[in-house]
Amino acid sequence: MDYLPPSSRDAWSVMGDPERGFISRYALGRDYHKTLRQRLQKLADRIVAAVGPFGYRVFVDSAPVLEKALARDAGLGWIGKHTNLLNRKAGSWFFLGELFTDLPLPIDAAPTNHCGSCTACIDICPTRAIRGPYQLDARRCISYLTIEHRGSIPVELRKPMGNRIYGCDDCQLVCPWNRYARPTGEVDFKPRHGLDDVALADLFAWSENIFLRRTAGSAIRRIGYERWLRNIAVALGNAPAPAGDSSSTRTPS
Repeated sequence: MDYLPPSSRDAWSVMGDPERGFISRYALGRDYHKTLRQRLQKLADRIVAAVGPFGYRVFVDSAPVLEKALARDAGLGWIGKHTNLLNRKAGSWFFLGELFTDLPLPIDAAPTNHCGSCTACIDICPTRAIRGPYQLDARRCISYLTIEHRGSIPVELRKPMGNRIYGCDDCQLVCPWNRYARPTGEVDFKPRHGLDDVALADLFAWSENIFLRRTAGSAIRRIGYERWLRNIAVALGNAPAPAGDSSSTRTPS
């Protein structure tokens, strides 16, 4: 399901402004888990109407399902050097969800790999998390650090994070195949509360109540208020020092 919002501010321009916070494009709107799960349930209902009751279960990041490998084997695309699934007609700006079924279905052929000699995703990675083709060190990945990691951000990885406060899209932004990506028409994925273009200082000033209210129904809510502030503090430490400050940057503790 395509998720790239057509009305959001250009990602590179946000990352190029160190006083603003960059949020991964997938998290600007409504939590995709809910939207995609509802769509998959509607698909199941349509199948029931067509063939009668059958056994099925819907998954949207709700179980340890190897969805990228399954999507590849189902013919939806190949796994690129950045370890994301790529499709020749849609790039990688899409969500995956699964409908497991006991219906007998024809087996698709897995597509061939079309990354060629390109290393754009490896070269652009700010923290060198992509160690080589198809090799991702999650411990260095900014998406992992800002979303899944519960402790302090390792000091050596703070500066490379720049102003990325929730996720990181660099490897997708430089991928040549994403020139074919299709902007979403899904209203749920449109940016909320101006999060595609907002000052770090404004975000850092949010109280916990404001955070909970403005991230209601958003994927951002899952990291909690403390990690939200931690990420913004790192980004503020990478921002230019205020006028009159003798240092060029501030290092968060």
